[in-house]
Amino acid sequence: MAQVTHDRYGSDVLATDWRAPKRGRAVEAPAELGVVVEEVTTDWCGEIVAVDRDLDTLTLEDRRGKRRTFPLGPGFLLEGRPVILVPPTRGGTPAKPTRTASGSVAVHGARARVARASRIFVEGRHDAELVEKVWGDDLRIEGVVVEYLGGVDDLGDHLRDFRPGPDRKVGVLVDHLVPGSKESRIAQSVAASPVGGHVLIVGHPFIDIWAAVKPDRLGLTRWPDVPRTIEWKKGVCQHLGWPHRDQADIARAWQHILGRVSSYNDLDPALLGRVEELIDFVTASAE
Repeated sequence: MAQVTHDRYGSDVLATDWRAPKRGRAVEAPAELGVVVEEVTTDWCGEIVAVDRDLDTLTLEDRRGKRRTFPLGPGFLLEGRPVILVPPTRGGTPAKPTRTASGSVAVHGARARVARASRIFVEGRHDAELVEKVWGDDLRIEGVVVEYLGGVDDLGDHLRDFRPGPDRKVGVLVDHLVPGSKESRIAQSVAASPVGGHVLIVGHPFIDIWAAVKPDRLGLTRWPDVPRTIEWKKGVCQHLGWPHRDQADIARAWQHILGRVSSYNDLDPALLGRVEELIDFVTASAE
């Protein structure tokens, strides 16, 4: 009869990887949009809503809608297991979105409508680019063209050249439209003019369209306060440590900010309603 010995100390600990963590070793996983992960050092849990390949970062949004940005790499849990998040691979055929960036139902394969006579005017290039990025699909389906003025001071001259009418309506989006401002006085003057019934001027309270982007999309708690003696955009860049010597620097700063916008959810509601109001106004049938 074979002798059976009992190992009171169990199996040989060196026969297995005794250094392996309890949850297993981290493996690489693509940082796909929509995946929920947890950042282990902060316990921040949220859905991946953005991946920046240039900065090598990802942005997580928690169940309360708050966002934080973290570097790609190790330090995340996916379904309770450690992972090293890497940028998702490019290629393949992505699923077609069901919503446009503005939140409207996406209409795939629809041709752009022939441009209406009516127009939407915005103050500057940055305003036009932001409107295009979020509402571009809707505007093409509706046949609405957005033009930028280069400032609101010459709005009266633009309206005289355009000659608004029942079938040639004009919607105008103005920065810093608050009581007592220069912009509000211009809006009142246009409203009292003979073409006032065919022109709708709406505005947001921000001194510049940059501030309509939610500050947390840039890792800020709020947009910085800039003294009136400093040009606002340059003051913002200076506060954030960004180059701001010339217009090329300002343009690069704006492209960085615009790159943080993927949908209406990245914008302050004070802007959203105003743009929707203008689209409704210029697309309404003349009575």
